[in-house]
Amino acid sequence: MCGGIGSRFWPYSRANRPKQFIDFLGTGRSLLQMSYDRILPLVAPENIIVVTNEQYAPMVAEQLPDIPDSNILLEPARRNTAPCVAWAAYHVLARDPEASLIVTPSDHLITRDREFEDSVTRGFEFVETHEALLTLGIQPTRPETGYGYIQVGEQVEPGIRKVKTFTEKPDLELAKVFVASGEFFWNSGIFLWKAATVVEAFRQLCPDVATVFDKGAGLYATDKEAKFITENFPGCMSISVDYAIMEKASNVYVEIVNFGWNDLGTWSALYDNSPKNRDANVTQRCSVLAYNSSGNIFAVNGQKLIVVSGLHDYIIADAGDVLLVCPMAEEQRIKQMVTDAKIAFGDRYQ
Repeated sequence: MCGGIGSRFWPYSRANRPKQFIDFLGTGRSLLQMSYDRILPLVAPENIIVVTNEQYAPMVAEQLPDIPDSNILLEPARRNTAPCVAWAAYHVLARDPEASLIVTPSDHLITRDREFEDSVTRGFEFVETHEALLTLGIQPTRPETGYGYIQVGEQVEPGIRKVKTFTEKPDLELAKVFVASGEFFWNSGIFLWKAATVVEAFRQLCPDVATVFDKGAGLYATDKEAKFITENFPGCMSISVDYAIMEKASNVYVEIVNFGWNDLGTWSALYDNSPKNRDANVTQRCSVLAYNSSGNIFAVNGQKLIVVSGLHDYIIADAGDVLLVCPMAEEQRIKQMVTDAKIAFGDRYQ
């Protein structure tokens, strides 16, 4: 899944070049390319499908030249993750009725690739022998309010448990209760299932989305697919796959995994996963003089020198036409700041 704007990383992540196409970690590979590299040992390039907004087609083709053009599915409108997942599932089902899928965002950070491969292999073995919708759950390390949580039930196989409930982004006090209970895991947003299983789940639990794609019966994986999607995809309701099917289905399971996962959705997440100097400051390929300052992240384009004094736990991000100075503790307000900028100045700074 590669169609998001990544507004919580504004102003670096912008509508015309969102975060999945950016080399945030200085590795020489964007988050999208790192996601591709990670999945290659498990899935051949001809079976990797990228679903993205049509405006990002040139960037996907440039960054992933080994993926066939027919495997880049271009959304004509943004409709959240459920229509994205449904389209991919219908497309794959037309190519291979027995196929299984892993659905993964293109902007996550995973630090232990071998453990990731082992977890995905075990997940595929489970969904290929069960009519199951499987999500990967992460052991929480803190009461994070920016993630969804999964409450687990009985174990059905080693490392795989039945899901009791989903809770989306609790407040801090509830997150503390979740972590203390030991029954809750972070929802990674990575899913495995058979194409036929998830298509049937859409038909039963989210017919508003399934009806749109069922109209295209016989058109998927043909030269008529793109025309059908252009005409019908904008009519899909905008809804996440979690709300559409995962929270409603009775056949949902979670595999508890440990492969160094972070959704890298915020500046603080980037701070946590970046090397720090002796004052716990992070500099993203820029020049900084920091006096009596600690716990900051500096991300500045160009040759500008940043000089600060007495600054603690701040985000300083300069994208040329936008300078953001924001306390790390208030970063959840950045999405609202993007909205406010749009209201005040139109699309100029989006």
